[in-house]
Amino acid sequence: MEEYRRIADRVEAAVREGRLSPGDRLPPQRVFARRHGIANSTAIRVYGELARRGLVVGEVGRGTFVRAAPPLPGPALAEATGAAPVDLQLNYPGFDGQSELMARALAALGRPDVLAEAVSRPAAATGTPEARDAAAAVLGRPGWAPDPASVLFAGNGRQAIAAALSALVPPGGRLGVEALTYPLVKAVAERLGIRLVPLALDADGVRPEALAAAHRAAPLAAVYLQPTLHNPLSSTTGDDRRAALAELLRSLDLTAVEDTTWAFLVPDAPAPLAAHAPERVVLVDSLSKRLAPGLTVGYLVVPGRLRTAVAEALRSGAWTAGGLALAAATRWAADGTVTEAVAAKRADAEARHALVLRRLEGHALRTSPYAYYCWWELPAPWRAETFTAAAARAGVAVTQGSAFAVGAGTAPDAIRVGLASPPHAVLDDALGRLAALAADTP
Repeated sequence: MEEYRRIADRVEAAVREGRLSPGDRLPPQRVFARRHGIANSTAIRVYGELARRGLVVGEVGRGTFVRAAPPLPGPALAEATGAAPVDLQLNYPGFDGQSELMARALAALGRPDVLAEAVSRPAAATGTPEARDAAAAVLGRPGWAPDPASVLFAGNGRQAIAAALSALVPPGGRLGVEALTYPLVKAVAERLGIRLVPLALDADGVRPEALAAAHRAAPLAAVYLQPTLHNPLSSTTGDDRRAALAELLRSLDLTAVEDTTWAFLVPDAPAPLAAHAPERVVLVDSLSKRLAPGLTVGYLVVPGRLRTAVAEALRSGAWTAGGLALAAATRWAADGTVTEAVAAKRADAEARHALVLRRLEGHALRTSPYAYYCWWELPAPWRAETFTAAAARAGVAVTQGSAFAVGAGTAPDAIRVGLASPPHAVLDDALGRLAALAADTP
């Protein structure tokens, strides 16, 4: 084995055994070479090998940092689809007639002149004036309307989150997140070398005192929150708590990334955190849940002081929206397609929620009439790992609570059940199988 690989193996062992911690900065390559008695060229190859293994991340002018977690075998996303026939892991909401509804706007894009305009050049992070106006109309709600000039565009909601975090949190920096959070944020943080700091929750969301204490312990670079229809808990933070969090962001000089991807399902949702502290919040959203994941656009509403940095993150990460998708999204917003789809999906979510209440009556559930998922605290003596495996054997794939947990020792004996993807009859049968399984002793 070549020398640089043997040394990389030793560094990898130090990471996996905890002797090098997430966010630790490795010495400059010249210093590393001197300490190990190797040539500078060999040190360069060591660092390159560590990066290829996904163990470190480098930033020009800052150095090389240990990633927030060493990569594990398997897919990067904790929510990856299982092999069971009925998938209650990923959520792809749809409704009868959805394709026909969306096709109305796409028909106009088939004209050669319109198509040429959509595909002739890459879309800018700022989109077009028409796209910004359409996005502001989609995102606006009672009590809040974003300034169209503050809107930037990503290829989807996940890319919007990645761009916001990349702009706000340096490698090795600390990001406050709910103690149970969206698994993709864990994956993005790991790839960007960001350290996640779990924030305690109560029934109303993140506790302000927990946020303040985490920041006092060591400064946070930013916070990621889901105040409306939190994934996986389905909870929605009230106005008073949002106001308290907004004031705390100001006093701590912190910026929050507010994820409102599922908020469209709540007809009377409180005004977003961005309405309480527009200068302190980057709001991210997308069309993937409102319409369909196959052709979507991500939205960011960004304070003026951060717009240049977030736009640059979108460009450098290749996370900007495609021209065709942006043109389609603009038309879907303008012709009422989005409005019709939202109304249909709210009704669909309520119908699926009713199935959950009927099939899982008496169990410890956290859910909402508007949510396309529920959080199920399993009955003893079931453990999340054994129940998930048993459910897969019964033909149903669910997501165990550890996929959402942040921090050691925080994984609950609970699962998230996604409700959006299968037809109603299939979902009803799958929920029945899960209820029967829970009644058995493992």
